[in-house]
Amino acid sequence: MLVLSRGKNDKVVFPSLGISVEIVRISGSKVRLGIDAPSEVPVLRHEIATEWHSGFDEAGEAEARRRELNHQIRNRLNAATLGLHLIHRKLEIGETEELEAEVFRILNELKALEDETSSPRPRPEKKSASTASRALVVEDDDNERELLSGLLKMSGFEVATAMDGLQAMVQLARDERPDIVLLDMHMPRFDGSRTVSAIRENPDYRDLKVFAISGADRNELNVTVGPRGVNRWFAKPLDPRSLMVAIEEELQTDAISA
Repeated sequence: MLVLSRGKNDKVVFPSLGISVEIVRISGSKVRLGIDAPSEVPVLRHEIATEWHSGFDEAGEAEARRRELNHQIRNRLNAATLGLHLIHRKLEIGETEELEAEVFRILNELKALEDETSSPRPRPEKKSASTASRALVVEDDDNERELLSGLLKMSGFEVATAMDGLQAMVQLARDERPDIVLLDMHMPRFDGSRTVSAIRENPDYRDLKVFAISGADRNELNVTVGPRGVNRWFAKPLDPRSLMVAIEEELQTDAISA
């Protein structure tokens, strides 16, 4: 710090900066200064300068956030582009195995991109008693799918349907999230166990209620009951009353914890 003794009308000049400080008036314990500086150099009182620098800090943080978001967007788009190219090449050479997995990766990348670039979504309001619960029925047998949908509709549910796991995952990404998924295990193209894995690998769906419906032994299909698997397992032939009671129990548990 440079300390100088100066009297009234004296100046301190900083030639390399083009700044001069002049003592205009001395009155008691107060000294009035005149400061001459280039137009591009802001001259502010201490308390204003603090706020001014704070504004620059906030602007810097906003710019850093923008750069990070742009980086994430580029990464997401790159992953989606690579996935589409990989699908195209596999189709060209006739390699169709695991194509569904590539489709899910692309869907997840695009869903993440949408979440990162959109405004924060408001927290969903607690469902009122008059609001219908939503169910997604995933079943490849047309007759069983329609019968199960009819049972749910008669119990007051809004019901969407899918004929296999691939169609179910597309609907989950596209439509409003259901309260519960009823999932058959034996389906062509994308079966129940692979659908469960795809659901649980997506952070948006990890707490989604999933009920398995199958005539097979759960252990044979390597599907667990719990956070990484299904919430409940129902063997075919179904007991409709037990199924509806279990669904109501799960939804009531959610309502109490909400």
